[in-house]
This record gives sequence, C-alpha cells and structure tokens, in this order.
Amino acid sequence: MSLQGAAGADELIFYVNGRKIIEKHADPEQMLLSYLRKRLHLTGTKYGCGGGGCGACTVMISTYEPASKKIRHYSANACLLPICSLYGVAVTTVEGVGSTKSRVHPVQERLAKCHGSQCGFCTPGMVMSIYTLLRNYPEPTSEQMTAALAGNLCRCTGYRPILDACKTFCKESVCCQSKASGKCCLDHEEDLFDKEEKISTRLFSPDEFQPLDPTQELIFPPELMRMAENQPKRTLVFHGERMTWISPVNLDELLDLKAAHPKAPLVVGNTIVGPQMKFGGMFHPIVFSPARIPDLNVVKYTDDGLTLGAACSLSLVKDILRNAISKLPEEKTKIFYAVLKQLRTLGGEQIRNVASLGGNVVSRKSTSDLNPILAASNCMLNLASRGRKRQIPLSDIFADGVGNNTIMPEEILVSVHIPHSRKGEYISAFRQAPRRENALPIANAGMRVLFEEGTDKIKDLSIFYGGAASTTVHAKQTCWTLIGRHWNEQMLDEASRLILKEIALPGSACGGKVEYKNTLIVSFFYRFFLEVLQSLKTMDSCHYPGIPMEYESVLQDFQTKMPQSIQIYQDVDQSQSPQDPVGRPIMHQSGIKHATGEAVYIDDLPSVDGELFLAVVTSSRAHAKIISVDTSEALKGPGVFDIITADDVPATNEFHYSSDPEIIFARNKVICVGQIVCAVVADSDVHAKQAAAKVKIKYEVLEPVILTIEEAIKHNSFFEPKRKLEEGNVDQAFETVDGILEGEVHIGGQEHFYMETQSVLAIPRGEDKEMDLFVSTQHPAFIQEMVAASLGVPANRIMCHVKRVGGAFGGKILKAGLLASVAAVAANKTNRAVRLILSRGDDMLITGGRHPFIGKYKVGFMNDGRIRAVDAKYYVNGGCTPDESVLVAEVSLLKMDNAYKIPNLRCSAYACKTNLPSNTAFRGFGFPQSALVTETWITDIADKTGLSPEKIREINMYKEDEQTPFKQKFDPQNLVRCWNECMEKSAYHSRKTAVEEFNKQNYWKKKGIAIVPMKFPFGLGTRYLSQAAALVHIYTDGSVLLTHGGIELGQGIHTKMIQVASRELNIPMSYIHFRETSTTTVPNACASVGSAGTDVNGMAVKDACQTLMKRLQPIINKNPKGNWNDWIKEAFEQSVSLSATGYFRGYNENMDWEKGEGQPFTYFLYGAACSEVEINCLTGDHKNLQTDIVMDIGCSINPAVDIGQIEGAFVQGIGLYTMEELKYSPEGVLCTRGPDQYKIPAVCDIPERFRVSLLSSSQNPYAIYASKGIGEAGLFLGCSVFFALRDAVTSVRNERGLKKTFAMNSPLTAEQIQAACADDFTKMMTNDESASSISV
Repeated sequence: MSLQGAAGADELIFYVNGRKIIEKHADPEQMLLSYLRKRLHLTGTKYGCGGGGCGACTVMISTYEPASKKIRHYSANACLLPICSLYGVAVTTVEGVGSTKSRVHPVQERLAKCHGSQCGFCTPGMVMSIYTLLRNYPEPTSEQMTAALAGNLCRCTGYRPILDACKTFCKESVCCQSKASGKCCLDHEEDLFDKEEKISTRLFSPDEFQPLDPTQELIFPPELMRMAENQPKRTLVFHGERMTWISPVNLDELLDLKAAHPKAPLVVGNTIVGPQMKFGGMFHPIVFSPARIPDLNVVKYTDDGLTLGAACSLSLVKDILRNAISKLPEEKTKIFYAVLKQLRTLGGEQIRNVASLGGNVVSRKSTSDLNPILAASNCMLNLASRGRKRQIPLSDIFADGVGNNTIMPEEILVSVHIPHSRKGEYISAFRQAPRRENALPIANAGMRVLFEEGTDKIKDLSIFYGGAASTTVHAKQTCWTLIGRHWNEQMLDEASRLILKEIALPGSACGGKVEYKNTLIVSFFYRFFLEVLQSLKTMDSCHYPGIPMEYESVLQDFQTKMPQSIQIYQDVDQSQSPQDPVGRPIMHQSGIKHATGEAVYIDDLPSVDGELFLAVVTSSRAHAKIISVDTSEALKGPGVFDIITADDVPATNEFHYSSDPEIIFARNKVICVGQIVCAVVADSDVHAKQAAAKVKIKYEVLEPVILTIEEAIKHNSFFEPKRKLEEGNVDQAFETVDGILEGEVHIGGQEHFYMETQSVLAIPRGEDKEMDLFVSTQHPAFIQEMVAASLGVPANRIMCHVKRVGGAFGGKILKAGLLASVAAVAANKTNRAVRLILSRGDDMLITGGRHPFIGKYKVGFMNDGRIRAVDAKYYVNGGCTPDESVLVAEVSLLKMDNAYKIPNLRCSAYACKTNLPSNTAFRGFGFPQSALVTETWITDIADKTGLSPEKIREINMYKEDEQTPFKQKFDPQNLVRCWNECMEKSAYHSRKTAVEEFNKQNYWKKKGIAIVPMKFPFGLGTRYLSQAAALVHIYTDGSVLLTHGGIELGQGIHTKMIQVASRELNIPMSYIHFRETSTTTVPNACASVGSAGTDVNGMAVKDACQTLMKRLQPIINKNPKGNWNDWIKEAFEQSVSLSATGYFRGYNENMDWEKGEGQPFTYFLYGAACSEVEINCLTGDHKNLQTDIVMDIGCSINPAVDIGQIEGAFVQGIGLYTMEELKYSPEGVLCTRGPDQYKIPAVCDIPERFRVSLLSSSQNPYAIYASKGIGEAGLFLGCSVFFALRDAVTSVRNERGLKKTFAMNSPLTAEQIQAACADDFTKMMTNDESASSISV
C-alpha cells in the first residue's frame, strides 16, 4: 500500500471519561496530555516533565480484547501517548474518577483526609496510579501498591501520608495501630510515651472513609466493545501538520510499508521515539504503529522456551514470565527469573505498561536493562522483511560493537524467543542506578555460565554489559578464554583482569563516572561468582563449600517495602471548645480539590480570547558578546505572531538591587547559559517552541568563563559585601589545644524541582495600561513592582493574583519576577493575553537552585572532645547575578554553630560570581550547607579522639542559658530535651550495638547509625521583611471572606489562617472562605519565605478578627443567646462596619555586621534525628532503614500539616545530601535537565520505619498561639542519613585497615560510597598485581 492511497485521513474514535470523542484532524505529533488540557479542557491531568519521568500526567487506559473478551486497565503517562495510538480505547482521567460536583471517589477522599497532598500538583497523578491498581486488584498487597507508585514523584510530602492513604486499601494491615492504646508494633519500648502527657498518634480517622465499591466505577463503553468485535480491522492513516501516522493491521502490509519507507520508525509505547523527538531534536515525517498486528503480539509457549511478540508491553512480559515461573520446574526458569528481576525496576509502572519488548531490543540503547540479560541468555530474534524471514541470536545485534546493527532498515523484529534454562546453567542480571526505581542504570549486566555435567568446569560463558559504551557490549574474549576453567578464585582473579582489559572505559568516556563504572563491571562479575558458588553448594554441598557466611547477605538486593510510620503529637486540652480548630489535625482546605483535579493552577486557567503563547530563546554560551540575532527564519514559522527583545521593554530592563543588575532580556552580552535573549509569541505553544528553535544567535566568546567556586577564587570574582564573624581569641586558643584538624567539604547544588514549572498568564485590560497577572509566585507584590517598572507604569495599574502555587521552596521569587516581566512586555507589545509556561528542561536550565558550597575549616580540640577554636571559610556559588547570594552567605555564617557552643570562632563567607544561572533562595537558605560542614568536623574529631560522634555532640552542645557567637541570648533546654527524647525513642544505644553486631557478621553489607541535633534560628533579619496584613469581610448572611498576604505553596497557610479566624470569630471553619492572594486586596505584602508565613499573617488575621469582634461585642452583649447570623444582621442594621484590615508590624530583628552582633532572629526551633542505613559495599547502593525525628515546634496550630512539613523537608534533605546531583558540561551547560537525569527521592527512598514526634508542652511566646514556623527546619535533619552512611563506610574502612580520616562530600551518592569502601577489591584477590588493577 502506498502513502498516496492513504491520502484521506481517518477519523480517530476513542472515549474519555465515558464521553465519545471523534477527532477528524488527529495530529500524530499531538500527545494525549495536550489534547486533554487544550482541546477537552480537562486540566486535572498535569504537565510535570513531558518525558514520562514524574507521573503527574498519569491517566488510565482501558482496552477490550475480543478474543479473550477481557477488558485490560493500565496506567500510562499522557505526555508520551500520541492520540493516534488511542483508536478504540477508553481513557479515564482524574475528572472521570470523581469530583466534588458528583461523588468523590474513595481514593480521592482518603488521599485528602490522610493529608497526602500539600501543594497538590502531583496528586491527580497519584490518584490515577492508585485508582488503576484498584480497578485491577480491589484488595492489593502492599508490594503492588508501592510498585504502582514507583513512577510518581512528589516534592512536598515525603510520601508517608500518601502511603498511609494507600495502606487503607491493602488487604494485609501494614500496621497494628488499631489497638486501643494507639500504639504501634514498632514501639516495643514503653518509653515512647510520657505517662502524664495526653498524646495522640492519629492524624486521621479511618472510620470516616466511605468503602471502596468496585461496582460503582465507570463501565467500559459498550460501543467500543461492538467496534472491536464487529468492525473489520482496517488500516488507519492520520495526517498532521508535519507528520503521517499509519497503523496497518497485518504483517505483510507493514513489511510493504517498511520496504517503501525503511527510515520510518515503528512506534508502540512512544517511550523511545517520543523523547527523541521531544528532547533530542529528531523528526520523523512518517511513523508506523504496529500495535494492532497479531503476529507482533504473539505469546507462544514452546518445548524449549517462550516466544513473545515484539509489540508486547513490558508489563505483559512481566506477567507472562511470572506465570511461567510459577508453573515450570525451577531448573527451566532461571532465565525468566533474571529477566523478571530487571523488569521490576525498569521505568515506572506507567512506562512498563506501554513500552514494548521489541522497542527495547531494537533501540540498542546502552541503558537497556533487558538487552544484556537477553543477549547472555541466547535469546533469538525473529526478523521479517518483504519476502524474507530469518532468525538471528539477539547477541548478534551487538556483535560488531557500536556502529553496526545487523538488522536491516527494511527488516522488522516480529518476536523474541527466550529459551528455558538447562541443568548446570546459571543466569543472573545486575544493575546499579542513581535511584533504585524508575531510573536509568549507571551500569548493568547479564551473565550466564553452563558447566560440564556434574562439575564446576566452564563449558559455556556469556557476559554482557550495558552502560559501558553507547550500546550493550559483549566480553567475548574473556568468555572464550575462560572456557574449560574451574569455577574458583583463580578463575575469578583472571576473569576480573580480562574483563577490565576488554570492557573498561577509557578515562575520557562520555557520561562520566568512569572509575565507578569500571568498578561496577568487575563487582557485578564478582557478585555473579558468589551467586554461582552458592548455587553449586545447593546442588552438591560435599564438593562445593559455597561462600563464607558473612558474604551471603550481599546476594540479597535491597527491596522497597511499604514503610511503617508513626506520628506523635500533643492532643488539645479537654477544656478547648470542640468548635475551636486550633491544634487539631485539620485536612488541607484544598485537599479534596487537589485529589479530584479541580484545584486550579496557572496553566489550568481557561484560555483568553486571542491568547498567545510565549517561548523563550536562551543563550547557549556562558560568557559571550552577542554579535547578531537573526529572527528571519523564526518569523516565517506557522502561527508566529512576533518576536520580543530588549528593545521592546518600555522602561526598565535591568534592575539594580545591588551592584550587579538582574536582567530581563540580555542586550549586548550573555553571562550564563540559559540567559533569556529574546522570546517568540505564537498562536500555540508548539508553534512558539518550533520558531524559538529557529532563532540564530552569533556569539563572540569572552574570557574568563568562571563556572566553579575554585575558578571564582582564582579570578577573585565575588559579590560584595564579604562577611565575617568573630568571637573570642582564635589564634591564642589554637596554641593551647591538644589537637588540630583541617579539612574541606564540598556540597553540590540542588534543583528546586517544584512540580509546577514557572508559569505566568499576563492579560492586558485595554485601558489605562492596566494589566492582570496570574503568576505562580511566592511574592506577588514583587512581581507587581518589577512588571510596573519594566512597563513604566505606576504599580496601581498592575494586579497580581495567586490562588495557589504547585511548590516553590524559594525558587519562585526573583526568577518569577523576571519571567512575569518577559510575559508582560510581550502582552504590552502585542496587546494580547500572553501565556508563558516553562517546560521542565527550560525551567531547570534557566532558574538556578540551591548554592553549591565549599567549607574549609581548621578546628582545635582537647583530647576529651571539647572544641576550643574554629577557623572557617565558606564559599557559595552565586551564579551570574547577585539575587540572594550575599544573604545566603550571611545566614550560613549566623547559623553555622548549629547546636554547639564554640568559645573561639573566626568565620568568613564569600558569595562567588560565576557564569552559571544565578542561584537563589532554597528551603533552609544556607543553613543546610554550613551546618553540614560543622557536623563533618564534629565527626572528624570523633575519629581523631576515638570517642563516639554522639559523645562529641553531647559535650559541646549548648546547655544552660547561652548566647550565640553574635551575642544573642537564648535558652537551649528544648534542644537538650529533643536530643534526649530522640536518643530514647530511637533506642539509639541498643540499636548501635545491634549495628556493630551486624557489621561483624557481614562483610559486603554494612549498617550505619547516626544521631544529629539541630538548633534552627527563626527570623528574616530586619523588621520590614516580616510585616503582614489581612482583610476580613463579613457578609450579611454571616459568611466570611478572608484574605491575607501569604501564599499557599503547599504548606497549608490558608488552612491555618481559617483556623485562626475560626477561633477569633468563634464560628465554624465552614463559614470562612479564602479566594486568592492578590495585590488588589492586600498591598505591599512580604514574600512567603523563611517559614514565616503563618507567624506573620496569622498575627494580621487575628488583628482583623479582633477588630471585628470589638465592633460586634455590644451587639453580642445585648443578645447573648442569639447566634452569629442574628448578630451580623443586627450589626448591619445598626450600620456597624463588617469589614476590617489587620496588620502586624513584623519582628524586631537586626544585625550589625560591623560589630558582629545583633538580634537577627526572634526565636529558635530545636530538633534531633536518628537514622539507620544499610550499604552494599560492592555497588555503593544503600537503603534507609529507620528514622526517628523529635521536633520542638511550640504548640502546633495543625499537627497534620506541621508533621507533613517536617517529613517533606526531611526527604528533600535526603535528596540534597545523598542523591540529587547537578551536572554541567565544561562549557557551563546544565546536563541534568529533567527527572530522567536528575533524581529526587521517590517512594523507594524513604525510611522503612519513619517516626516523627512533636516535643510536648513547649511554648513560644513570640508567635501566634505559641506555635513556631516549621517549613524549613526539617530539611537539615536529612543529614542524619548522610552521617549514618558515613558511619557504615567507617565500619568498612576500619575492618579493612584503611586510614581513619577521609572526606565525604555531598551528595553522598553510591559512587562515593563505593569508592570510600574500596580496598583491594576483594579479599580473594590474593595476587597483588590483580588487586591493584581492580581497586579503585
């Protein structure tokens, strides 16, 4: 069939939420996500990354199979699903699951009531993953549940409350908290609870939940069943603007098409071709969709194995293999078992459900976890082309190395044959990835050995590696050389050397991690060696002794288990009125709307008539002069309206907040990669992006290009001022100490990775230069000020509105202002509404994040562990503009002491000016970096003195009424209480003994445990930064409209403000509504930053409510038995004003840097965390086993929200200190530009046992209702995991006789852990030469 014959395009028929969709102009380039959002206006499904890596766009796909009469439901990423692949399927989105208008589904209800949403942006995706699982398994196991969520990321909650909601559906109860005492099986120690305190461990009550009723779900559309059963299958053709999609129905037709168009790819799940086209700049004018061809979906059991069609999804392959393993004798299923092991961690569930077996094989990607094991197992490929069929071993497609592919362009992979294993044959697969689940591997391997019968003599050996080159590689020489050898240490020794020689990467290999990959290559083989030895022992224990006991544990991989958790807080006083919500675990006000997808974010706002879409054009050089910008090609693009440059800015383009300016559009030169040079506005986001790619910019490179802190120091490139803090006499103290140690710690940056990318909608109102801005920001007043300045109009013409923000963490202040100005300038020039929604890749490229940090220290101490003197220098990498970098450096100085009294101190902080995108505020603001440096030298002293780290911490901790190095007084008794309570609740000492015992009995796996205290000062440094205002209206029907200057970022501020108003006005929360934060209602509000939102806005709301109550008091006194509505009616009739503003002047904070003293903080939060981990020394992989946190947060206004903040921050800390790694090219280009390359913690990373207790009976006289601002403090406690890992590594190094002190930098990734453990790679390497060739 020729393409010409298919000129007339077909209609695309599918269903969405039970509604029939007939699309007459289906465009093959359109993904389901944009179709749902833009065409059907179903905005519950969110854009998070566009690459299938975050799960925010998860939907359920249902298909009907006429042959088996079965309906199959599976979850999928809407961002990767071309609409053309949906012919005849039913799509269910979050709106179809339930809504507040019809019925809220139990999944949605429980997620909300268990506090499983904070910012709410990831919630619809979570709902869809859980919902799909329940459609298939109404009573799932906890393993199925954690697997279902492996493809969903959340940046706010730390996952615990989401999993709590999931547990309520699982058939086995995961925790026994139902006992009357509310105690949990985790808590064997009686001492978890003080007898006299009234404490609670319940944040929600399951008896409120409606039951799950599978009969209530949407049915599969009968029309689609009829279509599938009765309609003759015919070829479908869809023509788009640039691309044609052909879906043939039989193999012959496909082979004809392929012969005519050999370059056209086959697309099944679009998980390889999709990202290549989206992110890799590839384009295919024609694609074939073979999913409906029976030959490619075959599943055939044969005598010697299993034949699977190339279009079978990986989930289907997984189910088929699991089924085969359960039915066949073990001897035959070893290959199936090894393939299944790799499938468990390959991608998330959403990717496995659509990705095909054939696509994985044919793409020949080095990151394929399946190809090495399939190749090693002698799998066969059945290929077909027009008039020809042939069978080749799968390993052939890798035989000639990288360049050559044995499959011809016109050939198609029809099916894959996986053989049975034989007697005397052993097969294993291995992988190591930056995150255990839903992450591409750093390296992987497949290995198979066949012994001559009844012996350990190698008859056949096959070893394949992935990750080492640009495709899977075969250690052919090694395998060939080792045939005939016995399976013993001599063979291992020789094999290791041969493998390294044959496979090892050159020092300059792309993708980095060379040493680590080389080590993994050998350690995988060593692990295989151990596995086979153990199997030989099982077969014949007389001849084969197996492996030493202490080696056995390494054969077990770390598994993800459903975490067990407990939260302890103080109940409200019994005398408190039941109507008063303060102190109770109230659900987030928008929780249900988050879960139903009805909560509206910026990009969910309906389109405005004539609206344009903006795409930015960014610099590709780190430091260069702009010679020319050629926009001619871009302007010719379809739908392009205009190009916006610096010349279009009516007034201010450069903002001089300090010496160096913040810039909207680059004019003559660029100072980092990712700087905005110009922007394209067009009629759709697709057209705008296509045109932006066509703008050509010529540069002349300028010197120097400074990227790192070291380079900035060398070129003396700093932002002023530099700061210094001194106390006591440091030089004198150094002369009298017993020991001095010096060191240096490097801490990498961190990407905010808020789930909602930077978003702006600018709408010019057409008169008086008025403009409405809807922005995802923490600081509307700043947006208003910046946009007004850039447009040259008074601020009273610019109105900025924020209803809610999908996560921010500090990243939506200055950058949001610059981006809002870009959109506003475009809206001003075109006089049309302009929408700017950054893609995840652009967001990560442009916006900067947490400051990379180097701490250099010299510490003087006594032999008994007392610290006498510290001399330290801190350097933060500020990037190309000042932003908040100097402030971050200041805070890192002011908070560096953490929980310790340092009698003599000299500390300096420098903000480095480099050619990276400007770094900015990020939760913790300098404290997580400088305090990690402090804890590092504490641990170093422990190593030096031979005392335990917790002993050093206790000796030096603030104890009595003390003062900080800058002379601010405080009372640390709650610090000591948190520490002691954490010690007790975590049973630290007995667990430490157990850890030591475990480490004696295990050689390749080690545990570590650490406990870390925290003093977190609260304050913004100057009074005017913490002022706040509120506006409260009471309407004549008694309902209340409340607004204030705080922004809902997920921290539950509006919920808390309604709690405050409810208490002050003495009315139920249901009477009070919060609409939005806007510069029209509350002017000049400060940013929602620094954990201060509730503190300051709460005071303002309280003030407004008290003003109203004062006015109402005489009326209430006259009619004390009346109700609220009577009083309000009466007040109106008496002409009493029912509207009031409230105001809070801010905290009286100051700091004099000349004198080095002041009161920059108002009060202090305290906490302590104890974490236990287990590491695998062969790979560096680790598992977080347990964390206990005790926090002093005063009297919690809402324990559910506050505990959620602590856990979420803690898990973000785990990310900062152990996982999240930003990578730049030598030219300053960010390489980690999305969830594929940049790994934030997922469900598999949270501790298996996770307990949070709020310190009881703690008061805070400075803040509203004695609470404390809690948003940031918990993040630093994530370093308890860092130090537990260090403890495990120390134990390895001690056992192997390595030197005591060693540097550990953050993030402490598997690569670092493995390198620190490495010694002569194994004890078995007796031969010195081989040992040196293997050790790293």
